[in-house]
Amino acid sequence: MRRLVPLLVLVWLIVGVVAAGQRGYFTDRDQNCASVGTIAVTVIAGPLNYAGVNPKVTNCHVPQPSP
Repeated sequence: MRRLVPLLVLVWLIVGVVAAGQRGYFTDRDQNCASVGTIAVTVIAGPLNYAGVNPKVTNCHVPQPSP
């Protein structure tokens, strides 16, 4: 059981990476905060991507350092 859970998490994330790759997220030249966030949530969603889930991040604000 101790080996099964990490293996399932690894397979889940690999399926998410494959889904992001099939959607062309890794080949997009215009990378910004929103596109990186979309890649992250697609990978985390894993197999749910094939069940119709299409997570997207559209509004992303990176905190600016104080002067």
